[in-house]
Amino acid sequence: MNEKNFEYLKDQIKYTGFGEALENELKEKMQQQTPSFTLNHDAHYGNDIAVATLNFKKSDQSDMYFFNSYKVDLQKDNSKESLEQTFYINKGSNITMKEAYNLMEGRAVNKDLTSKEGQVYNSWVQIDFKESDTSGNFKLNQYHQNYGYDLESALSKHPIKELENAKFKEDLMDSLKKGNLQSATFLQDGKEVKHYIEANPQFKTINAYDVNLKRIDNRQTKEEKQSEGQSTAMKQDNKRQSQSSDDDGPAAPQEAKKRKKKQSNSM
Repeated sequence: MNEKNFEYLKDQIKYTGFGEALENELKEKMQQQTPSFTLNHDAHYGNDIAVATLNFKKSDQSDMYFFNSYKVDLQKDNSKESLEQTFYINKGSNITMKEAYNLMEGRAVNKDLTSKEGQVYNSWVQIDFKESDTSGNFKLNQYHQNYGYDLESALSKHPIKELENAKFKEDLMDSLKKGNLQSATFLQDGKEVKHYIEANPQFKTINAYDVNLKRIDNRQTKEEKQSEGQSTAMKQDNKRQSQSSDDDGPAAPQEAKKRKKKQSNSM
């Protein structure tokens, strides 16, 4: 058995999201020197069960094995039929097991990918369940940098409390880039409301859901943002009027009334 090859494959398996539990079985399969072999890995996401089959093939010219792909069979808790998708191992950043699950859930993942020419590029990836290839694998749509999706800009259009803290904002964006359905705190009518959000590169926005995972209309969240902005503006205006009252003495309230009346007439 090629020890360097074993160490390389062991790390490759680990960093593709399958942990270290497959090490002994990997070594046993490599020692057998068969032309190809598979390893199995089970993962649970809530009540969903994902079974991954990792595919390895031996080189025709040497004793080296290559981790070529893994197939995921996803059995959702609320569905009788399972969903299958094969993910291929590339030279660059591979799609991890958790990211594969997120993709099969319909969400988008942001990855640094490598082209056939060896060039590294960044792209959002999302499964197109309406189109499949000859092997039955669903097509992967890519939304490259030139497509113009700006996650930070899309988030800024919503009244999300975590955006006010640099660390929380960074963590939120990193989670969304991995394809997670992430909880976020929305500021609504002066109250904090828990929602769930996901990236939507195709339409250059984010999707928001309530605690029951019911989709919230984007117009609704924009109205929340506008309402929060108006509330902040009113507080600032009231503060300015209060300061003006302190400076101007007894005559200030009457002047404030006149200003308010003029504003009312101009509306």
